[in-house]
Amino acid sequence: MEVYGYVRVSTKEQNEDRQMIAMREHQVPEKNILLDKQSGKDFDRPMYRRMLKKKLNRAICST
Repeated sequence: MEVYGYVRVSTKEQNEDRQMIAMREHQVPEKNILLDKQSGKDFDRPMYRRMLKKKLNRAICST
């Protein structure tokens, strides 16, 4: 089973390192980690939408 992860930070200045470390600890392959750097005010996030398209029959890890 392929595992995908989703990481989001609210601004380009914020650092996603802690979330990326958590993804690696959960053995999410680097190529399957999707990252958005934008506000959480809505769900108009490109990588989030991409993840949802892939989620059918797959496990999702989100931090």
